[in-house]
Amino acid sequence: MTAPFLSLAQIRNRLLLSVRYHQPGRDGRCRVCRVPDCKVRRHLARVDSSRAPR
Repeated sequence: MTAPFLSLAQIRNRLLLSVRYHQPGRDGRCRVCRVPDCKVRRHLARVDSSRAPR
């Protein structure tokens, strides 16, 4: 399925799933980026916090 056919909820869910890969490891650095301050994690956390109230 390509992006034009995805709903906003599906796009949001895919972004949140990608957060799992950008978790800090034992040394405090991102497992994917290998940097202490992962920009992907920070931006995706903002997407998660902007959730619409139910």
